[in-house]
Amino acid sequence: MVKHEIVERKVVSLKGYLKELYCATDINWEKYITDNRSKRFVERLLQISIETMIDIGQHIIADEGFREPGSYRDVFKVLVQNQVIAREKLPKLEKIASFRNVLLHYEKTDDSIVYGIFKNNLGDIEDFITDILAWLKSN
Repeated sequence: MVKHEIVERKVVSLKGYLKELYCATDINWEKYITDNRSKRFVERLLQISIETMIDIGQHIIADEGFREPGSYRDVFKVLVQNQVIAREKLPKLEKIASFRNVLLHYEKTDDSIVYGIFKNNLGDIEDFITDILAWLKSN
């Protein structure tokens, strides 16, 4: 049985990271590509947001006794297979997991991709939170 308070605490942290990203309205494209501090701020918050999502998923998987995922991408697949997250969100969540690997393992990332995610795709993280909280409420 999943420990709700642990998952809820992680969700609160994830919401806090999102809030910080949404509040960074001063980071426009020009600032992003010229100011390393702004770039690192965005990259790091995206990274820890994604890692928190994966951590939430792994916690649920372990506590519920779902099959062990073979990769970070697979964490989201296991959650979909067990009706924790909506199936139609899987492709985006798998891309999020892949993006985490790019942030961590490549010295140089494509600035336009990172900035685009920062400005246009934070809603995917919000959708994940919504699904997790709905699943917690029903269990």
